[in-house]
Amino acid sequence: MAIPRDLAVKRLMREACELKDPTEEYWARPLEDNLFEWHFTVQGPPETDFNGGIYHGRILLPTEYPMKPPNIILLTPNGRFEINKKICLSISGHHPETWQPSWSIRTALLALIAFMPMSGTGTIGALDYTPEERIVLARKSRTWECTNCGKIAHHLSKSPSKPATQEEVALIRQIALKDILELLLASKIIQAQGDCIESQRFKPSGEDSSLEKKPKGENSLNDDSAQDEQLGAASHQRSTDTGARVEDVPLNQTVPVTAGDMSSRLESYKNILICFLVAAISMLVYRRLFLI
Repeated sequence: MAIPRDLAVKRLMREACELKDPTEEYWARPLEDNLFEWHFTVQGPPETDFNGGIYHGRILLPTEYPMKPPNIILLTPNGRFEINKKICLSISGHHPETWQPSWSIRTALLALIAFMPMSGTGTIGALDYTPEERIVLARKSRTWECTNCGKIAHHLSKSPSKPATQEEVALIRQIALKDILELLLASKIIQAQGDCIESQRFKPSGEDSSLEKKPKGENSLNDDSAQDEQLGAASHQRSTDTGARVEDVPLNQTVPVTAGDMSSRLESYKNILICFLVAAISMLVYRRLFLI
C-alpha cells in the first residue's frame, strides 16, 4: 500500500523544526525548493583520524519516508567514504530491510559520526585510506565549500548537541550491531576468497604431461607384464633408497616446510588478524556510544 505523501511532508517538517538550531556535532537543513533533499554537515569524531574535520553531504529522502530509508551521500573528501556515491550502512537505502520508521535524520547523523572511524572493508562505497591521508583530508575539509550552502565551517556552532535519549542510544547500538555483523560477514567472504587463492597456489601438479599414454595393442599382455616388473623393481629401489636416507639424516637437520604447513600458518595468521580487527571495531563502537 502506498504511503501518502502528506505523511512524509508532516514528518519532515517536524524534523526540520527539531534540527533548526545547529550544534557542535551536526547541522542539517532541507533545500528551499525540495523538502525531500537535505544537506548536512557533521564534525569528525574526536580522538580519531577525522578529529577536527568538517564533512558535508546530501540526504535524499523517498516520498515514503519514514517507512523507507534515506540515501546518504558524502560530498567532502574524507578517506572513509567515496564522495558523490550513496554510502552503505544499515541506516541507508542500501539496507531497506533493516530500516525502522522510528529512526530519524538526527539518528542517521549520529550513527554516521559513530561509524566514520570503523573499517569499511567489503562494503559498498567504502575507502581504506591511511591515517596520515585522512588527517590531511580532515585539515583540508575546513575550507571546503558547497555550491548551495557556502562554507561548511560556518554551519556548526559551539553549542553542544542535546544528549541522546535512551531510545536513540538503543537505536544506535542496534545499528552498530547490524553493521558489525555485516563487516564480519564481509571479512569471512574475503577470507574464503583468500583461502581459495591459496589452495590454488599450493595445489599439487598433476601427472607429468610429457608422459604419453600408449594405447594397448596386440601385445598388451606383454606390455602389462613388463610394466609390473618395472614397477616392482622401482618400488624395491625406492624402499632401499628411503632406508638409506633415513639412516643418513642427522637428528639436528632442519625439516623443510611443506605447502601444507605454509597454508596452515597463513590460516592461523588470518584468524588472528580477523580477531584483532573485530576487537578494535567493537572497542571503537562502544567507546563512541557511551560518550553520547
